Amino acid sequence: MTVALCATTIVVLALLWEVAMPWIDRRVEARRARRERRAAGAAPYDPGRERRAEQRARELLKSCVNEEEWGMYRDLGFLRVWGGQSRPQGARELQGVDYAYLVYPHKPIVAYLPQTGQLLNEYCVEFPDEARPYGTPRLPDSDDVLAKWMALKGDERRLISEANLHLPGRQVDTRQVQRDLWRLGRWERERLARASREASERSSRRAETADG
Repeated sequence: MTVALCATTIVVLALLWEVAMPWIDRRVEARRARRERRAAGAAPYDPGRERRAEQRARELLKSCVNEEEWGMYRDLGFLRVWGGQSRPQGARELQGVDYAYLVYPHKPIVAYLPQTGQLLNEYCVEFPDEARPYGTPRLPDSDDVLAKWMALKGDERRLISEANLHLPGRQVDTRQVQRDLWRLGRWERERLARASREASERSSRRAETADG
C-alpha cells in the first residue's frame, strides 16, 4: 500500500512539474528581460502607459479633425473620409459617383460607394512607432487612425498606390463593414435631427425674447 501511494505521489508531482514548467520559464524570461532593461538604463514597464498614450492620442485626434469627424470616431469607433483626387480601382468605370473610405484603428482602410454601399477594396497600410522603448511598436489606436486620416487628406494618391491592395473581406469582415455603414447612416440621421431640434429651439427662444 505504501509503495503504491509513493508511486502515485511521484506521478502526481511529475505531472505538476510538467504543467508548471512553462509558467516558470515565462517568469524567468520576464525577470531576465527586466534585468536587461535595468542594465541598459531603460525605464521599467509601466502598465498605465498604454492607457495614457491612448488618451493623449484621442486628444490629438480631436484637435485635428472637425466636430463631425470627432463625434463619429467617439461614438462609432471609426472615421469616414471622402475620396479626393484619386479614384479607387473598381470605381473608375462609375464616372461621377463619389467614393469614401472607412478608417479603422489597426485594420485596412476600406473603400466603398456611399450611394449604394458597394465595397470596393481594402488598402493595408501600417504606421509603426519605432521610438517605443519597449514592447510592441504598434501605435495607440487613435494615433493610427489619425495617421491614416492625415495620409488620405495630405496625399491620398500616394497612400493608395503604396498600400497593399486586397478585395473586400480579406481582413475586415464585410458583414461588419455593412453593419458599420448602417450604424453610420443612423448616426448621421440622428445628428441631423438633433441639430434641427436645437435650431428650432433657438428660433423659439429668439421669438419669445422678441415678443417679451
